[in-house]
Parts: sequence; structure tokens; C-alpha cells
Amino acid sequence: MGQKDGIDLVLVNPGNRTQIYQGLGSHLAAVEPPVWVGLIASYIRQHGYTVAILDANAEQVTPDETARRVGELNPRLTAVVVYGHNPSASTQVMPSAGAICSAIKCLEPLRRILLLGGHVAALPERTLREEQADFVCGGEGPSTVLDLLRAFTSTSQPDLRRVRDLWFWDGEVIARTQPARLVMDLNTDMPDQSWDLLPMDLYRAHNWHCFDRITERQPYAALYTTLGCPFRCTFCCIQAPFKRGEQALGQRESTNSYRYWSPEAVVAEIDTLVTCYGVRNIKFADEMFVLNRRHVLAICDLLIERRYDLNLWAYARVDTVGDGVAGKMREAGFTWLAFGIEAASARVRAAVDKGFDQDRIGQTLETVRSAGISIVANYIFGLPEDDAASMQDTLAMACDLNAEYANFYCTMAYPGSQLYAQAIQEGWPLPSTWSGYSQHSLDSLPLPTMHLTSDAVLQFRDAAFQRYFSRPEYLSMMSRKFGDGAVAHIQEMTRHTLDRQAVNAAAHSIVLPSPHTRSSIPLPMARGAV
Repeated sequence: MGQKDGIDLVLVNPGNRTQIYQGLGSHLAAVEPPVWVGLIASYIRQHGYTVAILDANAEQVTPDETARRVGELNPRLTAVVVYGHNPSASTQVMPSAGAICSAIKCLEPLRRILLLGGHVAALPERTLREEQADFVCGGEGPSTVLDLLRAFTSTSQPDLRRVRDLWFWDGEVIARTQPARLVMDLNTDMPDQSWDLLPMDLYRAHNWHCFDRITERQPYAALYTTLGCPFRCTFCCIQAPFKRGEQALGQRESTNSYRYWSPEAVVAEIDTLVTCYGVRNIKFADEMFVLNRRHVLAICDLLIERRYDLNLWAYARVDTVGDGVAGKMREAGFTWLAFGIEAASARVRAAVDKGFDQDRIGQTLETVRSAGISIVANYIFGLPEDDAASMQDTLAMACDLNAEYANFYCTMAYPGSQLYAQAIQEGWPLPSTWSGYSQHSLDSLPLPTMHLTSDAVLQFRDAAFQRYFSRPEYLSMMSRKFGDGAVAHIQEMTRHTLDRQAVNAAAHSIVLPSPHTRSSIPLPMARGAV
């Protein structure tokens, strides 16, 4: 079905590591394969169309160079895919995505461009109005891309209203088509990530993922075993691309999608990564991998049979790691599990629908560590109910738990989350640029709380990072567990500082409205940590 002198589809993965991560992007941050780009490529190839992938992020090519290379491939359709390496990473790559669309249109104004991804699905009308794209997708993407290709190959005057989940300009009016059903048969329709189309030699694991072998972060891969998440944390935007598909399936809009690849399909993909690309560092990118016990244990059993020397990590919750699971996961090759602990205060967590028994935090982490698995503990400062005392409590708990790695985030009202909808409704301050949604960017602007300004939250977050990773008790533990090479790397990491710029000084001085106030507690730390 290939186009004369060209191909059917080019999928572009945008990204600007310098803008998103500042100096961290050069060698500390991971370089992840674009999972959704690979999945959509697989889906379209299953239907007989020709596909190419241009990973502008991994290759670090400019928007102008990306446009030139798209022109050389001469596709029927160019799809710029705005899915990040996790749900919250979608919005922050919009500046790169927009620049690529503009560069393509500047070079070839008639080139057809589709924008799709988590951010786009959250704000489809705004995206169409603001960006130089012909179409945007209001759903997860595969069905819309296929419908567009079928329309372009079947007639010279395609009927765009038959393309599902499409937003486009109909004269001076924005048109919106019917929703597309979610892709349900993942094993058949998206069996892999089209690894052969990706620059596999460019991907790099997170630094902590390889603390035991810090110079061996490549090769690296990330894959899904499930899509979606059954939980409803108000700060999370993972459901944005899936809501319309649920409506098309006749489900309630509030239902959260959760779909599985079979254990056999998952391990077959790992077989390919190991045997064809020599990959041993693998991330299971599922928002919640450790959830369905039967699914997890079946994957582990198949991996144990193969006896690969793998270095795996995945996400879990403190209330999903049951008896016997951690030991089986370690035997299968899992060396790290990441837990969203978020805050020390049960009151603060409950306010964002992140509920679990406080006592289970320490118990679960001890169980996992006893099995020989290291911990990544994720914390969020600046949740709506946070004050200085509760944030200090969270930092104190983090230091007490002393996880092998910790991520410290500020609360962002990401497009597609309930917090974003509430922020729009209440008039809360939001970043004036999409890069401002990055935790590490120069113009990062987290939400204020009912008691603290954005600036106070950001300062606390930056200094908390420095304090955590500089503690003698932490460095001593890491020396015993991973050796002096890991400690030297951690010390190098803490020498990197982040520049912060208050783009909107007024926004940095606002607190959220509250029926009551609390006394201000000094924040005894300096800004600028990684």
C-alpha cells in the first residue's frame, strides 16, 4: 500500500532533553524508547501499511533536521506522538512537538500532520488551535491513524468525518468525529513495539537502575504489559487518552481502562530484546505492574524458566505486593520496584484519593528488601492539603525509610487530571508554557497549596533532594550495597544544580483558597538541588 516514491506513515517521537532536564539530560537522565510510537507502528504494520520511525529525542536532532528527514521519507501521513515515558511526561514535550510541526509546515506546507498522545487527548481543541497540525486525535491513537491512512489511500477526497476520534478544521469551524473503541486484542493488534524500526543503540537506562554496574546502562528497553490504571489519583492524567474509547465501548465515563497483554506475549517480546538486541536492562512501564497477582506471577514463571541475566524494574503500590510475590519477582530478574508513597500524612494523601494503610508502607518495603529488591520511593511535595510541617514530615519519613533511590516531585496540575480541571474551574495559577510542567525545567511552576506558594514548594523540593542524597547514613548504605563507584556517581549527581526562574512572579506568590489557615514554618534549605 506504499505511496509512490514514499511510504504510508512516519511516526515522530519529539523531545528536548536539555529543556526538560537542563544539564541532567546529557548523561544522568534515561533515554527511553517511545513505547506508544512502537506500538502504533506495530498496529499499522499489522494492516499492511509501510511505516518509519524518527526518534528525534533519542537522536537529538533539531526540528529543522526532523522536517528535512520527514520530507525525504515523503509519507502520506506524519504523526507526531506526544506520549512521554510516563503519563506526566507528555505535556512537557509539547514545545518540541509544536516546533517540529512548524518546521515541517515551513518546509512543506501541504504535508499532512496528525498530533496525538496524552496531552493532545486531554486538550484536543486547544491543541488544534495552537499548533501547526492538520489534525489532532482525541483518543489513544492507533484507530485514528489507521482510519486516516485508509481515507487517504481510498480516494482523492477523503471523508474525514468517517475517521474516528479526529479533530480538524472544517472551513472556519472545528469538527469532531465519533470516538474510537479502545484496542482490546493487544496480543494480536499490537504484539510488539516494532523494535526493528527504533535506534536501539541510543537508549539508556536510569542511572539508579544500574547502580551496581553504572557503566552498563546500555542497551536498554521499556515495554508495557498492561495499558491504563484502575486507580483514580486526582493528580494523575493517565486516563486522558482512554476516556473516549470507554464511551465507545458503552462504559461509564468514570470507568478506568485496564487491559493486558498475555504473559506469553510479554515474555516473547523480552525474548526478542535479549536475543536480537542484547538487552538486559528493562523497564516495565505499566503505571501499575504489580497489581494482578496471577498475571505478574505467570510472567515471572516464564522468565525464571529462561534464566536470563536480567535487570528489571517496575511500578507497584504498597498495598499490591502480597505474600510470595517479591521473592518470585527477584528470582525472575526484578532488581528494583518503584512505589508511589507520595506523602507522610494520610490526610494529605486522602485529599488526592491516594488511600492506603499507613502501617503498610514500612512493612511492604521491608518485605521487598528482604527479597533482595531495591526500592525507588516516589514523594510529592505541594499536594493541596500540604503545609510546611507536612512536607517536613514527608522528608523525614523519606530519610527514615532510606530507600536506595528517591524521586521528589512537586504537585503539577497536568492536563487530563482532575487537578487540572479543578485548577481551571477555580482559577488557580498554572504554568504559562508547556515546559513549565516539567519538574526539572528552568520555568517549572508547581501548584501552590492552601498554605504555601509555588515558590516555597519548589524551593523545598529542590533542597529536599540535596539533603536526602547527601546524608552519611544514605551514602554508607549505598557503599555497602553497590560499592564506591555508585557512591561517587551519587555525589556527582548532587553536584548538578537546577536553575529556576520565576516566569510569573505573581503566580509564585499565590496560595490556594482555604477555609482556614495555618502558621508558616520556615523552610531551612537552599534552592537548586537536582
